[in-house]
This record gives sequence, structure tokens and C-alpha cells, in this order.
Amino acid sequence: MNKKKLLIVMSNSDPDKVDSCYAPLFQATIAAALSHDVEVIFTGLSGRLAIVGTAEQAEVNLESHRTLYDIIKEAHEAGVTFKACNTSLQMAGEDLIEEVEERVGAAYVIDEAMDENTTTFTY
Repeated sequence: MNKKKLLIVMSNSDPDKVDSCYAPLFQATIAAALSHDVEVIFTGLSGRLAIVGTAEQAEVNLESHRTLYDIIKEAHEAGVTFKACNTSLQMAGEDLIEEVEERVGAAYVIDEAMDENTTTFTY
């Protein structure tokens, strides 16, 4: 039996609205900490999170200066795999954060979402 996978597709999570990005990244981290196979796809608006400088400038906590990039690093350390959509990168830029392990296309996202061993969350 194949292990279940959690696929989190972040397409409408806008880096300019930090609160729309925090929950999916936090949930990914928790799922990975619980030993689930977790993959996050940055696409659409959230594709900018894959670009160096964007997540680093998006502060989640103004007192501690914690950023979305800090959360992405924590998720990656917990075992989350990050991928970015090619089309989003063409619009946002090409200099990727080191946590993004692969560029993928729409066919990849659809194939993964349709797999019977995958649960998909979209944000």
C-alpha cells in the first residue's frame, strides 16, 4: 500500500497579504512533523514566495520580525517539499529560494492531485 500524501496548492495566497500565506505553511509544517509526506506547490499569486526576497520581506510578527521565509525554512526542515509552477516563475522571476526543490508545470499538479493516495488542499 502506498503512503498517503498531502498536496498543498498555494495559488490564491498573496504574499502582500501575509495572513493568507501563514495558515497553509503552518499546516504543512505540522503535517510533516506528524510524519506525513507533504508537498507545497507555489503557483499563481503565491509563486512570488519562491522568488528570493519576497518571503524574506513579508513579516508575520512585527515584534519578532519573523517572516514568511522563516516559516518556509521551518517547514522545509520538518520535511516539507516545495515546488514552484513554471508559469508563475515566468511572471515573478527566476532567482529561487533554496528550499524550492523543483519547477513543475500544470500537468504535474493535476497528476498529483488526481492520485488516489493524495489529499489536496488549495489556498
